[in-house]
Amino acid sequence: MGEYGSNEAAAYMAFDRTEWAALRANTPLTLSARDLEILRSVNEDVSLDEVVEAYLPLSRLLNLHVAAARNLSSVKDAFLGRPAGHPPYIIAVAGSVAVGKSTFARILRTLIARWPDRPKVELITTDGFLHPNVVLEKRGLMTRKGFPESYDMRRMIHFLADIKGGETEVAAPIYSHIAYDIIPGESQVIKQPDVLIFEGLNVLQSGAFPVLASDFFDFAVYLDAAESDIETWFLERFLLLQKTAFRDEGAFFNRYKDLSREEAVAFARNVWRTINLPNLRENIVPTRERASLILTKRPDHTLGEVRLRRM
Repeated sequence: MGEYGSNEAAAYMAFDRTEWAALRANTPLTLSARDLEILRSVNEDVSLDEVVEAYLPLSRLLNLHVAAARNLSSVKDAFLGRPAGHPPYIIAVAGSVAVGKSTFARILRTLIARWPDRPKVELITTDGFLHPNVVLEKRGLMTRKGFPESYDMRRMIHFLADIKGGETEVAAPIYSHIAYDIIPGESQVIKQPDVLIFEGLNVLQSGAFPVLASDFFDFAVYLDAAESDIETWFLERFLLLQKTAFRDEGAFFNRYKDLSREEAVAFARNVWRTINLPNLRENIVPTRERASLILTKRPDHTLGEVRLRRM
């Protein structure tokens, strides 16, 4: 976790784990241990206690935010003299590679979908908005995958604008982590969700466009952790994938499946230090203070501290 500057610290209210857990109030636990087995990633052993103490307070907070956003939307529609409608509530999830964004987003999606009013919740990852490898290779960006310039920002912003604008169907490209590339001709079609979770490395990134992805977000969560912990998680994940997904003959990283443990660790550590760490420091951490909520994880992946933006 990077140091918090005085301005950033002043903008947030800080809670330790116990204080945050108490804000769950009477929010019910709607997940089972079996649910968690399906939702979590290979190297993240999220427990039911973690869901209760870390996720349920957030679920309660978001439920209140969504209700308030719907009320505000109704007020605006009444002022404009038009039929009432509720644009999708968009939640961003940002943070480093290997910090646990995918597991976090999947659990959050399931919790929200099980609110009493059973909202329709969709999950999109920004991986689908990466330029195809052929484009990245042409531009000399294959070793910059995940950096801001590796994304088709125009397409991403158009997608979010269409979602927020209430389009009946909006298609997003699909990315394969096995092929390490966009899947040609395939897309994920989103049909007017009540809530959309938009997860990715640089979702809070500013840029050259006059309109930013974050302009469409109603709430943004940043998953934070110490650099040394994220590096450890990245190495652990690489070693697990080497024994599993990399065995697929169609896997982009199949060539690394037979590396010795020492060779695999050396390769993964080099990737971390030459690609992921610079991206974290240069592009991801600087967006942290744009988040509505900062969740800081401890070395065992559990929640340690929470910072909630005051305004």
